[in-house]
Amino acid sequence: METFESLVRAEFAPKNTYLNTASSGLLPARTVAALARAALLRAEGRALDPLFDDVEAARAAFARLAGVPAGRVAAGASVAAHTGVVAASLPPGAEVLTAEDDFTSVLNPFHVRGDLKVRAVPLERLAESVRPGTALVAVSAVQSADGRIADLPALREAARDHGARTYVDFSQAAGWLPMEADTYDFTVCTTFKWLLGPHGAAFLVVPEDFGGLTPVLAGWTAGENPWDSCYGPVTELAGSARRFDLTPALFTYAGLRHSLALVEELGVAAVHAHDLALADRFRAGLAALGHEPVPAPGSAIVSVPGLGARQPELSAAGIQVSDRAGHLRVAFHLYNTAADVDRVLDALSP
Repeated sequence: METFESLVRAEFAPKNTYLNTASSGLLPARTVAALARAALLRAEGRALDPLFDDVEAARAAFARLAGVPAGRVAAGASVAAHTGVVAASLPPGAEVLTAEDDFTSVLNPFHVRGDLKVRAVPLERLAESVRPGTALVAVSAVQSADGRIADLPALREAARDHGARTYVDFSQAAGWLPMEADTYDFTVCTTFKWLLGPHGAAFLVVPEDFGGLTPVLAGWTAGENPWDSCYGPVTELAGSARRFDLTPALFTYAGLRHSLALVEELGVAAVHAHDLALADRFRAGLAALGHEPVPAPGSAIVSVPGLGARQPELSAAGIQVSDRAGHLRVAFHLYNTAADVDRVLDALSP
């Protein structure tokens, strides 16, 4: 009988101590094999129909992880592109409330509109800062820079009380933190981090009624019958969220469907418990060394002020972490072990 440990060890064999999933996750062996098969399919001139099937399989798998029907999931290439669609739906002068220094892809499309009122507040004050007239609150569920987790229940309540919509980015959460996309108006997620996919895919979850979005980036794949929508304007958009699809990077989805299958097999609850146990072990070790990380209880990302300059040294020693504005950012995921925690702590010891 396969266990969490045996499944993980069958898929991953890193050559170093990899603690940088917040930048990009490792590819499972099954995903690497699928990418090779997809490339061979193209190299040999065979029909690419199976690769389009992979897009739909990946969409369905993500929908299950998000807890919504697949018909509410749009497949695209990046968080920024999906944010652009949401930004384009707002009327001139609308107020968008954001968290200070959130990830750029969540913020910038609102700023470049030029005619929106974008207001940034500290993450901890986000819910209390929703006010009458706030049209949309946009925030990452988990902050990329330091792992702080947004108080999403409080945000939902505040948004409901003031008639504001919510746009939540789960890029640093999906895969280790349970995601209830149905409780927000719009959610978005890239898939090359904790969901272990190749670069080049991101999903947008929209309401059943599409939430007033216009498919401003729609191409032929957004048609109800894509192969009948290749020339001239699309005469009939898809009746599902697929109307917001971008033309898919087929190789990416060929691999992604297998990465998502692995996450489903392991179960987000089991991954959550595993990742947090390692993060808590690291936090305890940091305290013993006299270091105080950014407060982010319950997060798989640990950020340590003042130690960012150690990143090149750690990298040279085969320990992959990130330097974020002078903070050492360490991210724990399913392929990490207690030995990885101890190794980085030993490297940080005086």
